[in-house]
Amino acid sequence: MPTNRPPALVAEVSDAVGAPHVLHAPEDLLAYEYDATIDRAAPDVVVFPNTAEEVSAVVAIAARHGLPVVPRGSGTGLAGGALAVRGGVLVVLTRMNRILEIDARNRTAVVEPGVINLQLQEAAGRHGLIYAPDPSSQRVCTLGGNVANNSGGPHTLAHGSTVSHVLGVEVVLPDGRITWLGGRLLDTPGPDLRGLFVGSEGTLGIATKICVRLIPKPEAVRTMLAIFESVEAASEAVSAIIRRGVIPVALEMLDREIIRIVEPRIQAGYPLDAGAVLLIEVEGVAEGVAVEGEAVVDACRRHGAREVRVATEQAERERLWEARKAGIGAIGAASPAFYLLDGVVPRTKLPAVMRDVLALSERYGFRCANIFHAGDGNLHPNIMFDPDVPGATDRVLELGGEIMRVCVKAGGSITGEHGVGYEKRSYMEWIFGPADLAAMDRVRVAFGGADRFNPCKVLPTGHGCATGHASDIQRALATPGVYV
Repeated sequence: MPTNRPPALVAEVSDAVGAPHVLHAPEDLLAYEYDATIDRAAPDVVVFPNTAEEVSAVVAIAARHGLPVVPRGSGTGLAGGALAVRGGVLVVLTRMNRILEIDARNRTAVVEPGVINLQLQEAAGRHGLIYAPDPSSQRVCTLGGNVANNSGGPHTLAHGSTVSHVLGVEVVLPDGRITWLGGRLLDTPGPDLRGLFVGSEGTLGIATKICVRLIPKPEAVRTMLAIFESVEAASEAVSAIIRRGVIPVALEMLDREIIRIVEPRIQAGYPLDAGAVLLIEVEGVAEGVAVEGEAVVDACRRHGAREVRVATEQAERERLWEARKAGIGAIGAASPAFYLLDGVVPRTKLPAVMRDVLALSERYGFRCANIFHAGDGNLHPNIMFDPDVPGATDRVLELGGEIMRVCVKAGGSITGEHGVGYEKRSYMEWIFGPADLAAMDRVRVAFGGADRFNPCKVLPTGHGCATGHASDIQRALATPGVYV
């Protein structure tokens, strides 16, 4: 494994964080050359700091050596955001996993970046509160990674994504300085640097403490499963529900392919002969939940639902959600490999876009399982393939590019919650012009990161960055007659 590691680097970072918390042997680095994407890239050294001061020291050491710095949490990212594309220092924040404060009276919490999302949920629950953003990977993903990617989840439709719940962030800047962006209130004086930082994918600095807002547990919750004969009918029902003036806290879709994968494992009662199901949840005061629940049932029936089931017990509700959140893991068990996409389209375009997604997958000869946040048009096609079949990986990436192009042409975007990362940086030119991209680059320079802090991510160009498969796909899609 080639490395450009300066001879003194390992000794210096070992002095900063302790030798047991530094990895540099080639066999140890192998585990950190990938996240949950297809691409691979090895760092020169992996460091596990335990405090903001240790992060600051490591960042300053990397700066002296002119090395890139790449932040990493649990490594569950789906856009290559934690890949050390140009080597350098990989700063893994999993040791910084303490819940520092829960202020039930003011409904806030302060946590370190390595805290697992579900751990915060459970801790807040003991005070009658919840932390609303709940990605499907919440059992393993970290709050720092959620902040980096502005993660969403099934309950984003009503509660918003991570940026709506982060009040302030302690940040180590690319020169090693420690500062706070935002505070303990959502609206602090001056420019909203907190909002700018959330979703910056590790390119502006490293979060070392995060202050979040918590919300009360709802008085009542109603969870429903609407069963349809086709994805198109379920997609029509999504818009119909919103037109009724109801904003469910969650509105999720699973198609036939994913139902047949996950139901035998979880046995939640999803019908194997359904074309698609909608998992719908409304919450609030009991009287309002009753009214909205009836409106949802009526909208689904009027748009082709053959049955709408209402969970009557907490255990039944939990089983329905377990099937939804276990979907991605079930795909991993059912296929040698899969490529999970993330795009956004207007709700009204869901029927047409889903037809195109399924038609493209069939044309390329790959199984495609769809499990996604239908309420806000956040699609997650999962393309299943065998990487040992010659040419399969390249064709999967080509198909992914075509699906992303469909989303953009429908008036959507290239990501809803997984981020741009390394995987989709070339797609940025599909939705932003040169002036927009230049402005983003100037922000990065202003924070001091330039091309050294998480390089080759988000923006389509960067010093020393390979073109990447995304640009190849972009050129191919612009060439008439490339695909049959």
